[in-house]
Amino acid sequence: MFTGLVETTGTVLSVTPNEGSTRITVAATSSLVRRLRLGDSVAVSGVCLTAVDLQADGLNPDQPPNFSADLAQETLARTTLGHLAPNFTVNLELPTPAGSPLGGHVVQGHVDGTATLVGVTALDPSHPDTTDWRLRLELPESLIRYVVPQGSITIEGISLTVASMAGRTVEIAIIPHTWASTSLRTLPPGSSLNIEVDVLSKYAKQQRETDKRSEAKWLTAAYLIANGY
Repeated sequence: MFTGLVETTGTVLSVTPNEGSTRITVAATSSLVRRLRLGDSVAVSGVCLTAVDLQADGLNPDQPPNFSADLAQETLARTTLGHLAPNFTVNLELPTPAGSPLGGHVVQGHVDGTATLVGVTALDPSHPDTTDWRLRLELPESLIRYVVPQGSITIEGISLTVASMAGRTVEIAIIPHTWASTSLRTLPPGSSLNIEVDVLSKYAKQQRETDKRSEAKWLTAAYLIANGY
């Protein structure tokens, strides 16, 4: 499990298609790579992946510390990772140990779909390093039902709060720290964004639909007539 608090960013070193999958290699800080073990989970721009190769400090003098992960066809189809290329910036987070404070919200690393970045606006363009930013994105119809104003949403692996909504357009307030510490600053309008909606909203929707199906089995015209309605 993750919390959506991005630890650091990494840089894509290579994207190598294999038979039935694609392997990506990501340069990261030595502190992050040293904490990874073969088979560990790591969130890459919001997608939970498995580290299959680790290159720590000194193992390859021609490359910075890095790890590799394989992308299944389902991952390529559902997320933006299929569009990665060398030198792309990605957000990185390691799983949250049990008992640790949850600073963001519950993030599974299971991307529900992608959204389109409509635009990003600095509230005070004269102070780009200290101003807040407004990020606008358009969600697909299948996801907008899970999003509410002031609710949680995960964008590119970042735990964020919905500021406002208008139809399928969602606006997010971005503080200077998030802007400076994540990949958002590198994404131009029109970019696709990985979206994971709040898992609690998905469970609530499923429970509501289950209750409705259960009611439909006994709440019939014959039942109402028999009971004096």
